[in-house]
Amino acid sequence: MKIKILIVLLAIPCLFTSCFEDMDDNIRAASSSEIQDFIYRGLNYYYLYKADTPELANDAFADDEQLKNFLNGYDSPESLFDYLKSPQDRFSRLFPDYTVIENALAGVSLSNGMEFGLVYYPDNSGNVFGYVRYVLPNTDAAANGLQRGDLFTSVDGVQITENNYNDLLSRDSYTIELATFNGESFELTGSSALLNKTQYDENPVYISRTLEINGQKIGYLMYNSFVKRYDIELNNAFAQFKADGITDLVLDLRYNGGGAVETATDLASMITGQFKGEVFYKEFWNADRQEERARDGLFDNSISNNSAINSLNLNRVYILTTSSSASASELVINGLDPYINTVQVGDTTTGKFQASFLMYDAPAPAFSRDQASPAHTYAMLPLVFKTANKVGHTDFVDGLFPEITLKEDFFNLGQLGDIEEPLLSAALNDILGLPRHSHKNLLQLKEVSNSQITSPVDGVMIVEQE
Repeated sequence: MKIKILIVLLAIPCLFTSCFEDMDDNIRAASSSEIQDFIYRGLNYYYLYKADTPELANDAFADDEQLKNFLNGYDSPESLFDYLKSPQDRFSRLFPDYTVIENALAGVSLSNGMEFGLVYYPDNSGNVFGYVRYVLPNTDAAANGLQRGDLFTSVDGVQITENNYNDLLSRDSYTIELATFNGESFELTGSSALLNKTQYDENPVYISRTLEINGQKIGYLMYNSFVKRYDIELNNAFAQFKADGITDLVLDLRYNGGGAVETATDLASMITGQFKGEVFYKEFWNADRQEERARDGLFDNSISNNSAINSLNLNRVYILTTSSSASASELVINGLDPYINTVQVGDTTTGKFQASFLMYDAPAPAFSRDQASPAHTYAMLPLVFKTANKVGHTDFVDGLFPEITLKEDFFNLGQLGDIEEPLLSAALNDILGLPRHSHKNLLQLKEVSNSQITSPVDGVMIVEQE
């Protein structure tokens, strides 16, 4: 009897251990084939360019076994994703860790505070120089005294080239060597700056001010990303414009790579206000989803927290752009164009008119975060619909072209928000009916990349799944 009791007592801890392991987060990691099944299911259901990939057709495989064999023919989720993408798709993305894209969409990312562009040398050597576009407050770049217009040609003592710039500048810590350009060649100044990246929460409302010129009040807003969490700050800027009684607005989107469609709609409604309930954009999904999902985006009168929008009721707006202006920035320009005089000043935009939403490994149709598989952290941001404005303008793959063409002079950028800064000056002169400045001697150089290229939200136009 004692032996039997002892056996029972010894078994009890084992039973409890087994129970605790079941309830614990001791979860089996997903296999590549399981992740690849999620990718296929999501693209088969929502992908805008589904018709371009025969394997995504609903009748592409005779049975589940044939589909499984197809998926197992790829050695990684990334290789399958790349294969299933359409040749015309430049923007769909796959993320092995969805917390990275979630943080970025909320405006939080690793940054040293130096926003820069990278440009080829004028001598066709393949060498590249960097120029500082702007500096974020309370960062290493600010502490080092970096300013817009500063030039740098090497990182950690290595000359920047077309082949190494991504490796050199994607590091969490690096030192840049500053330089000057004498019209023919670059010379190091002897100054350098050690820059460390930390997690940074960026307010995209970078500059908001009212300029009073010749008795006329003109609003200037530099807005660098459509981050929904900062809608209140954006609306407050328009409240101040309204209180100041501005008659014109210059909206600076030159480095704005996009963001939330909802915020873009709100911004367009802040500029106007007289078109509430009218079509701001139209949606075009794949053939399977069009009827059930497509909805018109309408001008509205409240932001995401239901606060009333501070509308200016303008009939004209000036928008500053470069080749870095993308997605939600282009949505604002394209959506406003049929309604008011939308004067684009600067360079041609990126050419992105498609929207995405973040998809997790969860059942269709939601593919939602709260139902996501706990066995892995993959998520994807595929293109799910394209936008057109009220009159149907879409597919601008070559970008939106400015009415007043003016490229930035990398060696004479001017200070953002200053009335003499070239792009702002061009807009102000047009508003005031003054002659345009000549820029005939501008050295034409090709920009190869910028600090946002490695950002998971660069070029993203995102909607929230319903």
